[in-house]
Amino acid sequence: MIYRSASADPADLDRAVAYPADGPVEALSADTIREELAANRFRPEWTWFAEDENGEIQARALWWGRADSERPIALDCLQVRAGVADPAGVAAALLAAGHEAFGNLPLYNASLPADWRDLQDLAEAVEWRREAAQRAGLTREIERLRYEWTPAAGTAEPTGKVVFREGTDEEFLEAFARLSAGSLDVHTQDELRSMDAEQLAREDVGFYLDCPGERSWWRLAELPDGTLAGLAVPSATPYHRNVGYLGVVPEQRGRGLIDEILAEITRFHAAAGAERITATTDTVNTPMAAAFDRAGYEVTEIRLILEAA
Repeated sequence: MIYRSASADPADLDRAVAYPADGPVEALSADTIREELAANRFRPEWTWFAEDENGEIQARALWWGRADSERPIALDCLQVRAGVADPAGVAAALLAAGHEAFGNLPLYNASLPADWRDLQDLAEAVEWRREAAQRAGLTREIERLRYEWTPAAGTAEPTGKVVFREGTDEEFLEAFARLSAGSLDVHTQDELRSMDAEQLAREDVGFYLDCPGERSWWRLAELPDGTLAGLAVPSATPYHRNVGYLGVVPEQRGRGLIDEILAEITRFHAAAGAERITATTDTVNTPMAAAFDRAGYEVTEIRLILEAA
């Protein structure tokens, strides 16, 4: 088997785009792939496939990044042709070849229906992908709920329990650091094993500054007497408005203030005319999931995320 990236030759890219989407894991459509290529979020050098001795494509991997990314951020699509004897082995070798070329290990983000474990064919297809990713170095697994708000859900009016204001970079760094204490977010817990809260706060701030949303959208959340309650970071993806980051400082948790902060983010995006607001949270973060449910957000899929530990 030969593992290689697509060349800049349009005919080579056409072969990659036209690869048949067989199997129960939903694949990206040819039109979507071409749109992402045109937007520079998919690229020939991030489009990899495995060819047999006859030059037939037996597997395909599509990595995604932002339009200005130097390296891919995530593996968006992984397929092995039905009938291949060892799909996990072929996929693992394909991922390893891509990782070596990129010089990093982008995470694998698989979008699945909420009941995927109850569907045998789908569960088996997920299992060989999980095995392949682990063999290629993506050994940490996180399962996340993807939520979506639409205008039909409406927005909650402010209650006055929390007030919002703009803040300085230093204030936001301090707030991010304070929120990480006792967080139920799996990524936050993992990162705090190798760095302190201030370092993580700087990484978080840098990440959201790099997102399509604007820094001017961010708000500190305070009690009426000026005590810090949390923060609201409305954000965006290349496709639509996004909840981004929100949270309550440890000493104010358990008082329902997360509902106030989420409502502020929802109102902000709705006022800007958003027809869709997306959000994600780990399946183990049940308080955050419950807040999304109360705010009228609906689960649209589960994301299985496999990343380097």
